[in-house]
Amino acid sequence: MKPIFHPHLVNNPFGDPALYIDFLFEKRAMMFDLGDISVLAPRKILRLTHIFASHTHMDHFMGFDRIVRICIGRGKCIHLFGPENFVDQVGHKLAGYTWNLVRNYETDFTIIANEYHEDGKIIKAQFHCQQAFRKEHEEVFHADTGILLEEDTFLVRAVHLDHKIPCLAFALEEKKHINVWKNRLDETGLPTGAWLRELKAAVLSEKPDDLQFRAWWKEDNNLKERYFPLGELKDRFLEITPGQIIAYVVDTIYHEQNINRIVELARDADMLFIEACFLQDEIQHAAKRYHLTTHQAGTLGNMARVKRIIPFHFSARHLNNEATLRQEVSDAFLSK
Repeated sequence: MKPIFHPHLVNNPFGDPALYIDFLFEKRAMMFDLGDISVLAPRKILRLTHIFASHTHMDHFMGFDRIVRICIGRGKCIHLFGPENFVDQVGHKLAGYTWNLVRNYETDFTIIANEYHEDGKIIKAQFHCQQAFRKEHEEVFHADTGILLEEDTFLVRAVHLDHKIPCLAFALEEKKHINVWKNRLDETGLPTGAWLRELKAAVLSEKPDDLQFRAWWKEDNNLKERYFPLGELKDRFLEITPGQIIAYVVDTIYHEQNINRIVELARDADMLFIEACFLQDEIQHAAKRYHLTTHQAGTLGNMARVKRIIPFHFSARHLNNEATLRQEVSDAFLSK
């Protein structure tokens, strides 16, 4: 089965953190963190709808300016998420530029910033290009379950970690993975088409099995349609399996509270992207910097029972020692 999420690190593992996640069959993408993204093509930036920043240290958020530079003058809306004080920080970044000519643009590029507090509170505000990016429409609500974004097919969950400041870790979770048995459709004389997206949406929203569902298509410019009980379509043409999970963890110290939160967030993930800044014999240095060692990163992946671990955010002091970093992560991850 083809996964619907296609993640890749924008930079090499020694570069700034930025995980780009493309969506199969959709003209959209999202990102976890926003370090230096100068190598990211404008067409990829223009696919972005949501960006989740773990925190606003420079190497995790300096790419914000490039996002604005590429999107300015376009009728686009991007949703940003970050930890406490994030809304004001976004506002301060935007206020650092002069916007006296933006009213000449025909389209209104909009940024919607959300900050997630440890008590579950979310503060949300809008910044509109045609209003010179002044903060507007501020509102407050709660996400006590840690869910920052939920759509029909997926959700994004966050937990707070300790990096001397609040730092967010994220998990992108597909609710269910639905595969269509095309050969069975062929045997029944049903074509593929937009009706299958509607079918998947009905299944994901848990419509009743006795619902009469319309399969429709065009043939010789004529509309054709057939009706089936939703349960019959599910049983005959769909394979429903647990959804894909991608977890992302950076900039945190290895202590009990962080360990528990990371393991719970990443449990059974298909991929865990996790920092592994320092070698295990640098454990004291890592603790002082509030970062993970290779062994700690691998151990967290092992504890969470993830299927694949992707270490990154390596310290530049080990530019000539990448193989050892990766080996220490692997040894801890595969240990019994």
